[in-house]
Amino acid sequence: MTVRVLLADDQTLIRAGFRVLIDSAPDLTVVGEAATGGEAVDRARDTAADVVLMDIRMPDMDGLQATRLITADPQLAGTRVLILTTFEDEYVFQALRAGASGFLGKGVEPAELLAAIRTVAAGDALLSPKAVRGLISRFLAEPEPEARATPQVLQVLTDREREVLTLVAAGLSNEQIAARLVVSPLTAKTHVNRAMAKLGARDRAQLVVIAYQTGLVRADPPAQ
Repeated sequence: MTVRVLLADDQTLIRAGFRVLIDSAPDLTVVGEAATGGEAVDRARDTAADVVLMDIRMPDMDGLQATRLITADPQLAGTRVLILTTFEDEYVFQALRAGASGFLGKGVEPAELLAAIRTVAAGDALLSPKAVRGLISRFLAEPEPEARATPQVLQVLTDREREVLTLVAAGLSNEQIAARLVVSPLTAKTHVNRAMAKLGARDRAQLVVIAYQTGLVRADPPAQ
């Protein structure tokens, strides 16, 4: 299956470079471009893209607001947003809260970007263990009060699903979770999917947010 990608960036040259790179992959294709957040939302609806490669700082509407609108639209339930920006640390938490499934800096290597698009399109979050321990924990340590999920929301999970949620929050893949729990990768994936369904999480990124906000997983204290 070919992954359909929408490019949202206010710089024409950057979009052109991404288009050449993405279209060079046999399993990826660019189906549209947008120069503003508002255009990104419209093009996402028009093209039914699988992945929106979203810049944050754009005129008219920034990428975070555009991400919120895309991820909240029932008609775009199959569309994932991959944030790509030069302002890496500053927006990680906001991007995840907005519903983004991945977050990369613009200095990423071409092969890594293509792999990230495939990862997000497959329904997985682009959250490496390093990102979880560092950036993610830093920004989820003190979430905005109105956005905080309470521990009570975890009562719908079984003990095994809680255990799996903890491992997802540590950045482990389904294969790594399976090895840790001595189960098959399919069983691990089933536990992850059930946890997502019960918690109303769009993808693994939101599972990580919930794990930190509820206190199931504690953020490391900031370095002194």
